[in-house]
Order: sequence, then structure tokens, then C-alpha cells
Amino acid sequence: MNDDVRRVMKVVDRPPVVMVEGRGSWLWDRDGKKYLDFVQGWAVNCLGHSPRVILDALEAQARRLINCSPAYHNEPMARLATLLADSTGLSDVFLCNSGAEANEGAIKLARKWGARHRGGAFEIVTMQHGFHGRTLATMAASGKPGWGTLFEPKVPGFPKVPLGDLEAVKKAVTPATVAVMLEPIQGEAGVIPATDDWLRDLRRLTRQLGVLMIVDEIQTGIGRTGRLFAYEHAGIDPDIVTLGKGLGGGVPIAALVAAESASCFEYGDQGGTFNGTPLMAAVGCAVVETVRDPRFLDAVAANGHYLMERLRTLSTELGHGEVRGRGLLVALELNECDAAKVARAAFDRGLLVNAPRPATLRFMPSLTVSRDEIDQMVELLRASLKHE
Repeated sequence: MNDDVRRVMKVVDRPPVVMVEGRGSWLWDRDGKKYLDFVQGWAVNCLGHSPRVILDALEAQARRLINCSPAYHNEPMARLATLLADSTGLSDVFLCNSGAEANEGAIKLARKWGARHRGGAFEIVTMQHGFHGRTLATMAASGKPGWGTLFEPKVPGFPKVPLGDLEAVKKAVTPATVAVMLEPIQGEAGVIPATDDWLRDLRRLTRQLGVLMIVDEIQTGIGRTGRLFAYEHAGIDPDIVTLGKGLGGGVPIAALVAAESASCFEYGDQGGTFNGTPLMAAVGCAVVETVRDPRFLDAVAANGHYLMERLRTLSTELGHGEVRGRGLLVALELNECDAAKVARAAFDRGLLVNAPRPATLRFMPSLTVSRDEIDQMVELLRASLKHE
């Protein structure tokens, strides 16, 4: 068969099915089995599978211009850059293809700024258990367990501190430090939020110490927490923000967004063949214009509260642990259960959930998920937990 999966490089343990169709919160495999999707490409499909607004944007733009050299401006590129600058209050936008690429760009930009404004400083303080991508630099910046000895030698310059420990940050900052980089919610760590108070204190500290604050919103941005960006809950204004995943609603696009004071790339410092391509940028525009509507974000927040309450009730009923998160990025801590086994049992019942840690399940449904679908998920999960 020309779709034999044996030729796909084995970089992740995938179940032996092939997905062929998706609509809203639902996926179908080529055998006709239906799945309720509470992973959505790891928080990528923010409007669900194949939403009309994205299909329309793809069709309309494909009829005009699919790609042109990044040596030229194009209309969707300019429009999306303006939307993101206006939405963040920052100045300059570099469009790229993945969250890892956006974070790699943020690291380069911070080091360029350090060379110009902080005597050659290059170190970036990052968080234990953080996750910033799978390039060599973003892996070094991450604090993911098990990555310490992979792909040596490591890119240097990423001292790590515990999330939420202001004193540890203060001690880690030296004359060689250029920035502090973090996720507002550590998704891969099991949905561990930084508190709003701590984020405000960290913003004050970075200003006092004269270093940049980089906020990785790859997973939390574009409405996932009930605000367009998660840092808005704390009312802070970072120097650099990175976006990905939900920005394209399913297509590959990401962004590095910087304040004017931090934006110091010169011609040739940054680039990429497919960066800012009209087709992907047109989809990004459609997604941002849809999600930033206050009524849309209010619905995300309300459904997030509903999801958490349903999970808390289930957890109490079955003797499990904490439910945490914000908006529609939520985790359930399990007691005496292997989360990966529970996820597999759920898969067999037609439910897709994610197990980022041995005792943690993560839920990242479409931002358009219905309460009926949340109820269906809880019942499928109940059966999976009882029979794991």
C-alpha cells in the first residue's frame, strides 16, 4: 500500500491506526472508528478540526497567492503582523513555522540585545521542567527530565531555577544574564501554572536587574486560557512573546513578537524560506480575528470552568487528585494509576487524552468544544479510569 506506515520514522510511539478525517471535536480513522479529541494536536486546533473559517481563508488565499519569496512583503504577512502587534502592544513581528523556531528566534534576539546593550551578556535563565522546543538551543533551554544527556554537547547559557521562586531567579542573574524565559503555564510538566502575583513580581525584578522578560505562549496563547494571551491575566507587558500552535488553528505558523526596545535584528540575522508565506499568514489572520472577539474568549473561560468542575467531581468520586489549569488547558492528577495506561484505555473507547507525566492527564480540547462534548468526555474517562 502506498500509505504503509512502516516507512514513517519512529520518533513517537503511535497507535496502529491512520486518521483520515476530522470535524470539530471529532476524528475518524480509516476503519471508520470515531474519536472525541481532547488533544487537538497538542492545543493546535484551537477552532477544532477543519473549521469553515480556516477552509475559507485557505481557499480564498490559494486562488490569489500561495507563496512568494520572503525577500518581499505580502498582504497577509503585513496584516497578521499588525494584528499581533496591536494585540500584544509590542512593536515588531517575525513570522515563522513552528513554536521551536519562534523560541529559537527569541534566544537569538535576546543574545543580540545582550551583545549590544549588556556588555556581551548571553545567558538566559529558564525554568526547571520548562519546555521550549526540540531544536538544540530550545532543548538546552528546556528543563524536561531525561534531556540532560541527549545530543551532546549542549548549547550553553541556560541556568535553571524553580518556577515560582523569585529569590532563585535573583541569585541566578549575573552580569552574563540577558533574559529570563518562561511559560505562564508549564504544559509538558503537567499543566503547572505560574501565579499572577509571581509573574508581576518577576516582571518588576527583570526591570530592576536590566534584563529582558521572554514569555513563551506557544501553548497558552491564542485564547487557550480565556484571554488572548495568558500573561494578560497578570497584567504584565513582556519584552518578547512567542506564539505557535493555536496561531494557525492547524496549519504551521508561529511568531516571534518583540518590543521596540528589544527588537535589534539586522538584515541577515534571521530568516527562513517559508516564513510569512501568504497562505499560512492568511489562516493566522482568520484565527486571530475569530479568537480575539471578547464573546469568544468569555465562552472559553466559561467552558474551562465547566470542564474543571466536571473533572473535580469525577476526581472526588473516584478518589483521584488535583484538577489544575486555566481556561481549556487543564490537568487531572491521578492516584495509583498509570496515566499512559489510562490514555490508552481511553483511546480504545474512542477518547483522545494526553499523559504528559506518569500520574497526570492533560486536556486540550478545541476552544469551540461544547458542554455536551465535555460531558461525553467525562463519561468516557470515567469508564477508562474504572477499568484501567
